[in-house]
Amino acid sequence: MTHLPPVEFTLNVRREPAVLTITIGGELDHDTSDDLLSMAGEQLTAGRTPPGDVRLDFHDLAYIDSSGLTTLLMIHRRTSALGATLHLDNRPAHLERLLRLTNVLGHLTAPPPPVTVQPADEEEAWPT
Repeated sequence: MTHLPPVEFTLNVRREPAVLTITIGGELDHDTSDDLLSMAGEQLTAGRTPPGDVRLDFHDLAYIDSSGLTTLLMIHRRTSALGATLHLDNRPAHLERLLRLTNVLGHLTAPPPPVTVQPADEEEAWPT
């Protein structure tokens, strides 16, 4: 049986005025998921106007496990809270299969709900 060494995990960030792109390479698993979540969180709250689009580029993704999938769901939660749209670009076949098998592809790529803020001085009207 041949054991291949793990593929080096890499994250590359490109920030344009309205678009944040994070390119993920290597193995997104239990050991590396926190790195992606931290990087995404830092970039989303870096004191600038939040991006309208967050693109995760998986062109160089070698492997993903359930921890990686959980991280994608957490990033989706954060981007949706900001009103940003999450895009999963260049999905390799193994990622596509995992997203469809777990039935989260549509959830992760759905447009975010509109962010509405109710003024604090307005009382909520209750039906009578």
